[in-house]
Amino acid sequence: MNRKLQTFKYIVYDLLGSAIAWFIFHVYRKKIIEPQVFGEYIQFEVGQRVVLGLILLPIFWVFLFYINGFYKDIYRRSRLKQLGASILVNFLGVLIIFFLLLLDDYVANYRNYYQLFLVLFLLQFTFTYFPRLLLTSSTIRKIRAGFIGFSTIIVGDDEQALELFNDIKNQPKSSGNKIIGFVSTGLRTKLSLEGIIPHLGDYKKLRSIIAEHNVEEVLIAIEARDNKLVTKVVNDLIGLDLVVKAIPNLYDYLTGRVKMTAIFGTPLMQISFDIMPTWQQKVKLLIDFSLSFFALIILSPLFIIIAIIIKISSKGPIFYSQERIGRYGKPFMIYKFRSMYANAEVNGPALSSKDDSRITPIGRFLRKTRLDEVPNFYNVIKGDMSLVGPRPERMFYIDQIVKKAPHYLHLQKVKPGITSWGQVKYGYAENVEQMIQRLKFDLLYIENMTLFVDLKIMIYTLITVFRGRGV
Repeated sequence: MNRKLQTFKYIVYDLLGSAIAWFIFHVYRKKIIEPQVFGEYIQFEVGQRVVLGLILLPIFWVFLFYINGFYKDIYRRSRLKQLGASILVNFLGVLIIFFLLLLDDYVANYRNYYQLFLVLFLLQFTFTYFPRLLLTSSTIRKIRAGFIGFSTIIVGDDEQALELFNDIKNQPKSSGNKIIGFVSTGLRTKLSLEGIIPHLGDYKKLRSIIAEHNVEEVLIAIEARDNKLVTKVVNDLIGLDLVVKAIPNLYDYLTGRVKMTAIFGTPLMQISFDIMPTWQQKVKLLIDFSLSFFALIILSPLFIIIAIIIKISSKGPIFYSQERIGRYGKPFMIYKFRSMYANAEVNGPALSSKDDSRITPIGRFLRKTRLDEVPNFYNVIKGDMSLVGPRPERMFYIDQIVKKAPHYLHLQKVKPGITSWGQVKYGYAENVEQMIQRLKFDLLYIENMTLFVDLKIMIYTLITVFRGRGV
């Protein structure tokens, strides 16, 4: 499978389809709409406006499709979902074009506006959706025929795992899963899949097994009573670019968590690591970069003043850097204005408290107003952090937290942030127990993560800054 080539095909068809739609629409305006206005035939010309439209509008459409996830996971597209998404995104795009480019058009009456909108929508939808439908249908046929498949492993070793393997093997139409082996749980001596498919190893080596065999899908077939093991397995898979599915239990069926994705496929519950819709992820990324860039420029005079005061008031560097753990467990260096005396952690890692003698007088003010975290904007521009997200911690403390609260690793699904719901609601933590108490707010944020929630958190953070309640 050549994903890049397949994605390129979708993009090329969208570019060509959008260009053709705009050209035909321009002909329609000249031959149908404008004669109603001027009372005579208007000579058709391919002017500068048309040429610019043929160049810029296809780029606009591809960008719109991109932020809505049209080019993501192109081998696992649902034609029904693709239809709904195409109608919605094309309607939105035409609405934007209509108000930006067509509202000032000459029209004989208001009915012409409805005609222009409807014709552009139908043209754009027709010339982009149907080529995309042909590509998707061709891919689905190849998957069902077994020509395209996804390297898949089963995590499990009981009768449930064997039943899942037999269901996939005996499907009348292939789901695309090419089972290359199974990973055992270490809970049993008798393995149900032993001798049927290769035993790739124990679940403790899951990540290395996935890397070694280029695994694309993981099917979890572990009994409901082994919930802790399921949690460990899912935590290990956070950050990997693959599809994860699990056999649902009765509770999952009753609560509606199991969604049917194929008529002939085995009923499996897909575990998604995408917290927000694709378009919101892209917009959040754009907001993070834009606001951080402008913040660094606008606040630059303040930076100079703070830097001078820090340098004069105590010995040591102006900036303080420290390794933190980011998204998917990736370490990065976080940057802050130094708020403590030099060599404050000469005796090892130690969290600060309200009456911490290591904090300098100017550092206490910086912490109350959170101005010490302003250099974090640089981390956001680098891509290590977001404006809003769980605060990043050091590995030293993460190891301690995970022993008491293994679900802490779920915070690593998202980028850490300059501010967070946990920090707004709870404040700074002075020990591991308080970190765990703050954890519930950050988990709640992840479960309810939207651009609107981010906006609310940023507003509350600004209120905290202006009131000087950072510590």
